[in-house]
Amino acid sequence: MSPTTVDLPQITPTVADSAAPAPLLRVVLATPTPAPPTRRKLHLGHFAFMRALVQGLDTGASWDRYLRIEGERSDIRTVRRTIAWLRDEFAAAAQRHDRHGAARLVRMNLSTVVDLAPALPSLEDFAAERGMEDFSEAEQLEAFHEAYGADAGTQKQSRRARLIAKQLDVLRWLENLVAEPPRAGDGVGAWLHPDRAQRLIAAGVETLAQLVEHINGVGRGWTRRFKAIGAGKGEPILDWLRDHEITIGLSLASHVGQPRSKLNAVALRTVVPHQTGMVPIDKFIVPADLDGSAGRFRAPLGQCLMRANHDYDAILAFIRSKHGLTPDQRAALAKKRGIDPAVPAGPLDWLSMLSNTQRAYLKETERFLLWAILDRQLPLSSMTMEDCTAYRDFLSDPQPAATWCAPRGRERLKSGWRPFEGPLSPSAQRRTITILKTFYKFLVDQRYLIGNPWAGVSKPKPVHAELDVARSLTQAEWAFVNARLDKLAPTSANLRLRFGLRLLYRTGLRRSEVVAARVGDMKWETLPATDAGDPAVSGWLLRVVGKGGKIREVKISLSLAEDLARYLESRGLSPFVIDPANANAYMLGQAVDVAERAPWSPAGKRALAGQPVDPRAGIEASTLHDQIKGFFAECAGAMSAIDPTSAAQFGKASTHWLRHTRISHSLAAGTPIDIESKNAGHSSIGTTSLYTHIEKRRLLEGADKFWKSADRQ
Repeated sequence: MSPTTVDLPQITPTVADSAAPAPLLRVVLATPTPAPPTRRKLHLGHFAFMRALVQGLDTGASWDRYLRIEGERSDIRTVRRTIAWLRDEFAAAAQRHDRHGAARLVRMNLSTVVDLAPALPSLEDFAAERGMEDFSEAEQLEAFHEAYGADAGTQKQSRRARLIAKQLDVLRWLENLVAEPPRAGDGVGAWLHPDRAQRLIAAGVETLAQLVEHINGVGRGWTRRFKAIGAGKGEPILDWLRDHEITIGLSLASHVGQPRSKLNAVALRTVVPHQTGMVPIDKFIVPADLDGSAGRFRAPLGQCLMRANHDYDAILAFIRSKHGLTPDQRAALAKKRGIDPAVPAGPLDWLSMLSNTQRAYLKETERFLLWAILDRQLPLSSMTMEDCTAYRDFLSDPQPAATWCAPRGRERLKSGWRPFEGPLSPSAQRRTITILKTFYKFLVDQRYLIGNPWAGVSKPKPVHAELDVARSLTQAEWAFVNARLDKLAPTSANLRLRFGLRLLYRTGLRRSEVVAARVGDMKWETLPATDAGDPAVSGWLLRVVGKGGKIREVKISLSLAEDLARYLESRGLSPFVIDPANANAYMLGQAVDVAERAPWSPAGKRALAGQPVDPRAGIEASTLHDQIKGFFAECAGAMSAIDPTSAAQFGKASTHWLRHTRISHSLAAGTPIDIESKNAGHSSIGTTSLYTHIEKRRLLEGADKFWKSADRQ
């Protein structure tokens, strides 16, 4: 397979003032190559550790200094296996050069030589035993030699010293012969512990260059992609990469290893430099000749109804026109992220404080801007219907994938971010085209453009609604979930999982709505009896801020309110839901036993340092997602031998499946569709109707009646 070439605009530090076309960089995208060999190599640290070991220096300190990447020194088996492996590797290298004596020497454990020396008293103890404390040292030595011989205590020690010197000479010779510096193209298996290397390779990270790229792209939390590699095992890898960054030729970015809350606004703005390349819109420099100020389909500037001189400004105006967060929501989000209000905000920092709707519109317009300029070499205001059709086809397979796609979890503020994760599904393509049609209609309505090129582009055919509704659990599967929840150990995280899953199922809330809900959002509502004969009703209602800032009230059952009370009490809060002290507490809180359960974690270390977890604090939506995905994976494993079909469902299930499950089960139980639509916050009752199986049931029942009647004839 031949390499792929892509033309990209020349990256410049500022927008060019010249009207000349931007020069192009020809980027050669190398085709995949076979994984590098995984035979382990020897670096200078291996030899430094063995020299320290031979000289009798502190093994633990030497391990931490040179070989911590191999594992923790508290793991005696790992230390012993590593020392044995090094001796074998050194001996094999000596034998390859016909130095068989040297091979035997480096295998020797010289600490055993000291044990062969006779146990003799020290000169001080000898003098005290003989009553010679007041004698001169020369007289004491003379008596000592008379008692034990002139060479007493030196022969074995001299032999050991000679062996140490010879072994050090051999190690220096071998170091010059076989020690190698790590290089960017080396396979991770050549330098990392085999267990860790296998985990990285299994996740697609095969070389040191790919590892550094992944770490810089994800930053803190980079280990989450790899099974059985947590922050504790990842830290030595970071230290090792920093120690060898000169020979590797790649450096870890300054934000790696730091929690986002510790990076102030200024630091965040410098993580990714401004450029004309594959970067988010707030870092993207639009070449002057492609900025749309002289776009082919621009309306007369004097007729434009908004202050936008070029396409970039038009996108920002479009995003601002959508409903955003309230001032209180922005303040709460800034506090959660640890943003210092005293640090001056950048001109585009508001793009990190968007509502869900604004984020969706920004994502699609940003993608289209990057594609138009980097791929099509056209400004947005010069796009034709044919260009838009080409982009529609591009969405189904963004190529080259290495340029346009990256795994989920690459933050916008870090290197390695890409606008796509892979091909878009037909339904995602429909959403994208809908948003872009809306965007261009906005530009036409504001008299920025004379026409909408997307108006003539058709959307992919919709996928049958049942495929989406199928993303739910059956009654039996939900019963299985409840049974496993009841068996979980009563840790703080497990109690949160138990309550969180039941809260999601019983209310049908979205994940973002659940993590934003506070106890104070609940109220007890009582409606008196009416003259028309309607009885008095009462119950708990939860105030929810949904999509587009729309507010609705969701019914909370008495049993769920009781579950909440028990969960609040487990966090050290009042079990009385209406207690004013609970008003600002989030319904789903952080694990309060983190110091006991995970003392090695950042939160655990802070708790041990005297900064306990705030029992009222909430969690990120990603935390809830990851915990539920992990739990469903365990359910899949437990169900695999019983029901492979259900196991497959659990393997795919996520937080959003619980919303589908709630709506499906509720409608099947007879809840009126209009009530369920209001509860779910659907903008149209037609959306809710997709979940109902009433018509299918009537069809099947009607067919059964006909067949039974026909069979009797």
